[in-house]
Amino acid sequence: MKKALLFLVFSSLTYISYSQKTDSTRTPAHFGGAVTVTTKGISIIPNLTLGKPAAIFDMSAGRKLSFEPQFRFALEGKPWSFLFWFRYELVNKKKFLFKIGAHPAIAFRTITDSTGVESQELIRATRYLAGELAPTYFLGKNISTGFYYLYSHGIEKDITQHTHYLAYRINFLNIKLTDKVFMRFNPSVYYLNMDKKDGFYFNSTLTLAMRNFPLSVSSLINKTIQTDIPIGDDFLWNVSLIYTFNKKYAAL
Repeated sequence: MKKALLFLVFSSLTYISYSQKTDSTRTPAHFGGAVTVTTKGISIIPNLTLGKPAAIFDMSAGRKLSFEPQFRFALEGKPWSFLFWFRYELVNKKKFLFKIGAHPAIAFRTITDSTGVESQELIRATRYLAGELAPTYFLGKNISTGFYYLYSHGIEKDITQHTHYLAYRINFLNIKLTDKVFMRFNPSVYYLNMDKKDGFYFNSTLTLAMRNFPLSVSSLINKTIQTDIPIGDDFLWNVSLIYTFNKKYAAL
């Protein structure tokens, strides 16, 4: 199973890397990123949380094919997880966007080692492979909707082996409040299956931002509808301060 997943991921990356070369003269490249400081670290699967304040560093570089690493830390400095996304725009039309992606990831957990004379804290790393499908249909200039599917496979035998995450999302991208201040609203409902235990959830993110200003404030809530998954809280929320930057450039 692991060999098949590795072959699929790296074969896909080889193919899309070749496709990237054929489109290199058509689309300007970009480099951007964001730094987020949040009251509670919440994962890409929103019912999973670090449970304490966190800092998240996002970067993105490329054209149709982009490399988008994400580094997450607890504010005390301990690593939380590292994700190394490769994403590709399979279809990019006026009304329809379809992205695919894959990543290896490392998750960190603090454990207590009591095999010696004294107990000590150790940071254990576990590995995952994941892939995603993200079709999006644009209903208007500032409204889009679509599904998002993520599959994750745990490499180590004592962690979650198979995770399926399927979300239906609606995105309100530019809600004008004043000439300079606008809001983004992103509600979703999702189904989660982790090693044959499953559940349904509601999730929503609200963001306040100013035009031509790099700082924004965002809040996320996550509510369980019904689940038999033993991990995760019934209700989660956080508030985040986000600094973003984005540049486009022409490659030589």
